[in-house]
Amino acid sequence: MKGLFETNFNLPNQTNFYRGKVRDVYEVDDRWLVMVVTDRISAFDTIFPEPIPYKGQVLNQISAFFLDLAKEIVPVWLTGVPHPNVSVGVKCDPIPVEFVVRAYLAGSALRKYIKGERIFGEHVLPDGLKPYDPLPEPILTPTTKSHDGHDVDISPEEIIKKGILSEEEFRRIEAVALKLFEQGSQWAQSRNLILADTKYEFGYYNSVLFLIDEVHTPDSSRYFDRQDYELKKQQKETPEQLSKEKFRQWLLKHNFSGEGPPPQLPQNLIEDLSKHYIEIYEKLIGNKFIPHHYSDNFLEDLKKKTVSFLEEVGAI
Repeated sequence: MKGLFETNFNLPNQTNFYRGKVRDVYEVDDRWLVMVVTDRISAFDTIFPEPIPYKGQVLNQISAFFLDLAKEIVPVWLTGVPHPNVSVGVKCDPIPVEFVVRAYLAGSALRKYIKGERIFGEHVLPDGLKPYDPLPEPILTPTTKSHDGHDVDISPEEIIKKGILSEEEFRRIEAVALKLFEQGSQWAQSRNLILADTKYEFGYYNSVLFLIDEVHTPDSSRYFDRQDYELKKQQKETPEQLSKEKFRQWLLKHNFSGEGPPPQLPQNLIEDLSKHYIEIYEKLIGNKFIPHHYSDNFLEDLKKKTVSFLEEVGAI
């Protein structure tokens, strides 16, 4: 194996299966989720056939780390990590809204700001901001998914008016999201990093609000190295983003933004991206990354450890 591209298990008591862009998700006994975080990489709604070695392990372990921290603020879906690429937890009823928190003018917000937009969620940004400037305060800019899978901005007023959430529910989740962002920002600051923006997803389990999905990973968040950020801002250059943006920029340079056939990923890029994800892990978590090597029995070992954990928690 040169990377974990996909799994095709039939787990005991399996009741459903879903293959996302990056994760293979198994439902067990209609109560548990088994998320296998693969090494697939996607961009511009395209999944590429070449896996990025250890990307899945990096994402899974970063998310598990921050979900553990988040327990101080809100219950989390995660119960355990039986294998470096696997997370197991309770199946929640997801809220169909992504709660995006931004503290810097970057990404889609920057593109809209340059076009003249100033209203983001319930917030009005001042004129005169420059690319990658810090915002006056962190702001919540919710999105939802369209039928084609693209994120679409939705205002808090629309969320409440459409009956997706009551005003009380929305305000509670807004407060939780901002607390989570503050926690993540403080951790990033301790590692000489800047958490520029991220997204959170929530769901209900037995009528209790839970934090679900991945948290503060480089695929769901945008980080800057503080020293590089300050230097590039002085030089009026674009600071390097510790996120999947490195891959998106490579694709754009090769004239791909989701239309037409995607380019084949050369081996040197695959190796570079793998090192990039590992570097983010070590900078963010502060520990040496220990790769779980792709042995001949990698998939067998992954399944065995997952089934053993499911037995321990009484799922099977």
